[in-house]
Amino acid sequence: MFTDGRSRRVALVAHCFLNQNAISDGTAIRPAAVREVTDTLLDAQVGILQMPCPELCCLGLDRGDADGGRREVTVENTRIRRAMEQPEAAEKLDRLVEHVAEQVLQYRRHGFEVVAVIGANRSPCCGVDTTSDRDREVAGRGVFMERLARRLRQERIDIPMVGLKDGGDMREIIRRLL
Repeated sequence: MFTDGRSRRVALVAHCFLNQNAISDGTAIRPAAVREVTDTLLDAQVGILQMPCPELCCLGLDRGDADGGRREVTVENTRIRRAMEQPEAAEKLDRLVEHVAEQVLQYRRHGFEVVAVIGANRSPCCGVDTTSDRDREVAGRGVFMERLARRLRQERIDIPMVGLKDGGDMREIIRRLL
């Protein structure tokens, strides 16, 4: 099956690397997408599966009010993390994780290689190696990546997860995965 020209290789990529318009106000560095990520994957003939943006899907595009209207003196990422842990957002988050896991299962059932999950370090949701706590970057996963990793472990699926941060040598990090 699938004997056409496709590579049968895909990478799951954090939404914001492909669409900077989805991230919270004041955090976009690029006008549209992060070319280092897209170009490196496409040059290696790896298809790009854009994961949903958990913050956009659960809290909306204008999530500057993620603290429920209380304008506390806190860092935005802390408010977003706290908002994502609320019951309604957490339920949506679980549905998003299930949606991504089902796509991974479909690809693997048909012999495709899922080469990596690429997250956005420091993100309260999509960080892989680091996330945000109060006003600092700390070791650990964001809430979405933690739940996705747990769900994939339940299926006994081991896919390398890597976190990228704008400004580092993203191309080299991705190349090592491929």
